[in-house]
Amino acid sequence: MTDIRQRQPPGLWRMGVSSLLNTDYVNTIPLDAEPPYPGDEHIERRIRAYNRWNAAILVHRAQRRGIEVGGHISTYASTAALYEVGFNHFFRGPDADGGGDQIYFQGHASPGVYARAFLEGRLRAEQLDGFRQEISHRSRGGGLPAYPHPRLMPDFWQFPTVSMGLGPLNAIYQARFNRYLHARGIADTSHQRVWAFLGDGEVDEPESLGAIGVAAREELDNLTFVVNCNLQRLDGPVRGNGKIIQELESYFRGAGWNVIKVIWGREWDPLLAADGDGVLVNLMNSTPDGDFQTCKAESGGFVRDHFFGRDPRALAMVHHLSDGQIWGLKRGGHDYRKIYAAYRAAVEHTGTPTVILAKTLKGYSLGSHFESRNSTHQMKKLTLEDLKGFRDRLYLDIPDSELDDTLPPYHRPRENSEDLEYLRERRRALGGSLPSRTARSQALLLPRDAAYEIAQRGSGTREVATTMAFVRLLKELMKDEQIGHRFVPIIPDEARTFGLDSLFPSKKIYSPHGQKYLSVDRELMLSYQEDTKGVLLHEGITEAGSVASWTAAGTSYSTHGEPMIPVYIFYSMFGFQRTGDGLWAAADQMARGFLIGATAGRTTLNGEGLQHGDGHSLLLASTNPACVTYDAAFAFELGHIVRDGLRRMYGDVREGQDPNVFYYLTVYNEPTVQPA
Repeated sequence: MTDIRQRQPPGLWRMGVSSLLNTDYVNTIPLDAEPPYPGDEHIERRIRAYNRWNAAILVHRAQRRGIEVGGHISTYASTAALYEVGFNHFFRGPDADGGGDQIYFQGHASPGVYARAFLEGRLRAEQLDGFRQEISHRSRGGGLPAYPHPRLMPDFWQFPTVSMGLGPLNAIYQARFNRYLHARGIADTSHQRVWAFLGDGEVDEPESLGAIGVAAREELDNLTFVVNCNLQRLDGPVRGNGKIIQELESYFRGAGWNVIKVIWGREWDPLLAADGDGVLVNLMNSTPDGDFQTCKAESGGFVRDHFFGRDPRALAMVHHLSDGQIWGLKRGGHDYRKIYAAYRAAVEHTGTPTVILAKTLKGYSLGSHFESRNSTHQMKKLTLEDLKGFRDRLYLDIPDSELDDTLPPYHRPRENSEDLEYLRERRRALGGSLPSRTARSQALLLPRDAAYEIAQRGSGTREVATTMAFVRLLKELMKDEQIGHRFVPIIPDEARTFGLDSLFPSKKIYSPHGQKYLSVDRELMLSYQEDTKGVLLHEGITEAGSVASWTAAGTSYSTHGEPMIPVYIFYSMFGFQRTGDGLWAAADQMARGFLIGATAGRTTLNGEGLQHGDGHSLLLASTNPACVTYDAAFAFELGHIVRDGLRRMYGDVREGQDPNVFYYLTVYNEPTVQPA
């Protein structure tokens, strides 16, 4: 192997990202600022061991002969400590005073979440054996979806997150919607926090970072991102020639976030304390991620020679350590004390959102065949040798006689054991088990016939486009004493195009800062008005952000027990054609509400480019089984459709009808006489 000492260009760690926003490649929270750890460290280590084992065995058993569906075995291995510290000390459950936290779990880590639910007694071993077999395993206790999927597990998962990038995006708008509900006096969300877990490879999706400026601008200190920086994605390193943690630090600091780096475990503390000349920190700063990955795929002796050995002074710092001790120098994302310090700092921070950049090892604890290997994503099974080594590293009491490489056993301590009692007590203290979803919703008292009169009576001799007719109907519905306050108009910077600027003076635009400036159009009847209690969500030029905002509002019946009626109005070709993935995720999350594909027809000329042609928008919407689609010709039809949609989604559901749908309505830009 080529000696990595010969391949270190100076300044490599910056890799095109400004160093002005970077700190050294060390933990943000110094040792003397770490709070004492409040839990029983020995019991929590055992709980992590049970979960690590069962998560891996769940995937391993799913690869058995005749099934062979496999799963992701290494993601949870790298994030176990990140989740367990949260479960034991931070994540507020649904019964907590002031409501529970909302957790966007990293989708590929679902085996670990199932494993914890198994320990709690929420899932049975038969269900674990149905991983990725939701239909075929139904007769044997039910299967489990591969990823977080509320529609398939409506009492368990709250958020679908495995379409990369949508979890971080939706988490931002969920945190903002929580503030919106609070500001309008609909729900007290002041104690609730949104946590989003994502992978460092996932941040390459534009949706992952595209809205981080929104979170900082709106001062969402109720939001925490935890980025699992195991330095690897599916095929290889995330930034082999760079440093993903340093890169992300620059992006988030530049966007105005509070950044906490958790890079090194406690074993490094004495070495860093002795690093008076900064020799070790310089090595850390200048070593690219590709070399860090290689070091953890080799041995302690390799790390001594190829990392510390690059500088004689650094090598002298570890002369007293054995190769085994050098190999035991952990990454910070596996040290529960470092994680606890970061989480506590995040929840105590005010004014801005927080991102925790936690360095981990992909496949941690699974053994040398998995740890830090490029191929680990494709590996689904452990050999008998792997199983024995894995068991021994976890100190689990499983005899060799029970181990085979086909169906190794799940492991759970006896009922009422000290470990299970501790696990359950921690969840009771924090407000109940997670993940958890409320599937029920109160029926609303719907508007009376008079609210629809404006759509039913026609336009006489005047020509009116159905886009404008719908807006008039919406304004009438928003006046209703029973549910008018539950409507949430969502607009991507085109309110004036759709005629929604008429709502600016009366309903106003939500802003956490109000309106601190003197508006240029303040003397006009339809002036632009922002307010801390504003009703309209004016998102700017972001269809993806608007869909995330609509999803948060459309699932409020579950997340907050407050049914809201989001109405997202957009140019018709910017719906499923542009943001279909987000709308499919909304369907998985069982969002309810209205999508209005507006100004369809002549406005969307092919002369503006084929991507602006919208003749197929309705067809795309109709392919989603949760989407009820209509192409109304006249205003009175819109009245009937909206009334029936409100009844189905928010009123008394007729037998055989699923309320967990949303409506896509096409409305046109072409003026015509509207018949009664």
